[in-house]
Amino acid sequence: MNDVPALDVLEALKRQEEELIFTSFDHGDAWRLGSRLAGLAQAAGHAVGIDIRRPGLILFRAALPGITPDQESWIARKSALVLRMEASSALVEARLSSAGIDPVATGWLGADYAVTGGSFPVRVRGVGVVAAVTASGLSSQEDHDLIVEGIRQHLAP
Repeated sequence: MNDVPALDVLEALKRQEEELIFTSFDHGDAWRLGSRLAGLAQAAGHAVGIDIRRPGLILFRAALPGITPDQESWIARKSALVLRMEASSALVEARLSSAGIDPVATGWLGADYAVTGGSFPVRVRGVGVVAAVTASGLSSQEDHDLIVEGIRQHLAP
């Protein structure tokens, strides 16, 4: 999406969140989704970490060969942003960027949050955001795209 105008990127990211809604989500779903994401990443030869968490509870974790310890920090910070803002980290980044807001410079968001793509909310219809799915190790856009693809496959009939 890097070469798409900012408003089109915002609309595309909003559409993803409107389309990728779960009817339910439990520990088994977290395992199946996480395993699917790890399989997609492994098949592509990506060195990434995959994480699915609720506030205070990690539901799934995979560290594929080549991941660095630094990815742990990125995963925690990206997922913290999603759980706080209840939107994908890519959408939050696009919204703030299009408004000309630097949340770090203004002191609004501290070091516990990473305003960059790579984490997506698990939104359950009629309930709201119950978890964050995060990938780290690729570019922010590639992390985001991996998660979106995995969720699309998981939700497909």
